[in-house]
Amino acid sequence: MTTPTFRLLPEWHPQDGVQLTWPRPDGDWQPLLTCIEATLERIVIAVTRFQRVLISVSDDATRTRLAATFHAYGVPEGQIVLCVAPIDDTWARDHGPITVADQHGQLELLDYTFTGWGGKFPAERDNQLTRRLADADVWLCPVSSRALVLEGGAIETDGNRTLLTTEACLLNPNRNPQLTRRDLEAQLEADLGVDRVLWLANGHLEGDDTDSHIDTLARFCDPSTIAYVRCDDPTDPHYPALQAMEQELQAFRQRNGEPYRLIPLPWPQACYAPDDGRRLPATYANFLIINGAVLVPTYGDPADVIALNALAVAFPEHTLIPIECSQVIRQHGSLHCLTMQLPQGTLAAHPTDKEPSCNVC
Repeated sequence: MTTPTFRLLPEWHPQDGVQLTWPRPDGDWQPLLTCIEATLERIVIAVTRFQRVLISVSDDATRTRLAATFHAYGVPEGQIVLCVAPIDDTWARDHGPITVADQHGQLELLDYTFTGWGGKFPAERDNQLTRRLADADVWLCPVSSRALVLEGGAIETDGNRTLLTTEACLLNPNRNPQLTRRDLEAQLEADLGVDRVLWLANGHLEGDDTDSHIDTLARFCDPSTIAYVRCDDPTDPHYPALQAMEQELQAFRQRNGEPYRLIPLPWPQACYAPDDGRRLPATYANFLIINGAVLVPTYGDPADVIALNALAVAFPEHTLIPIECSQVIRQHGSLHCLTMQLPQGTLAAHPTDKEPSCNVC
């Protein structure tokens, strides 16, 4: 019997829904809880126009409140699944499952080890969330655990066995120090079915706790198109690294030998945290592709319109939906970081005659 060959699904693959993890009332978001909840509500309302949303919450009171809130907003019944589970933080992109498909179209959720970006923050409860949701029969396909430390925001795929990532993250000794570059490539090839890895040696954002996740810098929009952050201000401290990253992207080639179509995204004005003055990682590359739409982070900046116009070129058949994320970056992430897409065939159906919900111990 031939062992199935798995393929990492691209973000534009048809989806069942989007996963969110709602902030705990006593968590890091507590000083900004009203603001971040308003942003998450906008994401839910936007996504449920096209597909379902799976929301993990920390307690029954939050589940009851959110069910009433979204009912009042007119979100259709059955479009939201609310699950009570122990959680640490909100970054579903990095503790959510990564979906692969075999040659027969059978899906599997890979549950990689999440350590809070190399041990920077508590992550034990988030690391267990995918398995807890499996125990609550949330998933339609099997879950397979992996010892490898890997976050969803660290990898991008063209859907055709090519992976795009950064050396600063995947080769960082705070993730898998026992593995060489070749070891990592072999593991990714075995798990995700990729047969080539495009490594970026340059590019970073100040205020980013992820050690240069690729989803803050450069993103596949389709198999031949990459949207990326470009800095045109020589006085900005990011300028040298992002110029070098642009040159790397220009040198990359598709399988047919052709260069990628590159779509530069503008650089918003510098944003700083009001409490400690630290620069915040505002980036337009942190967009989310869903069925028929692209949610785009905006920051109340003149460059917002330029970014939306650029992404309209990359996604001519999608509806672009701006989501104001000025408050999100105060916790050093953005829109894509808050979400994880759930490909078609991953999210179990729930009855429509009652509130879709689950309890996870």
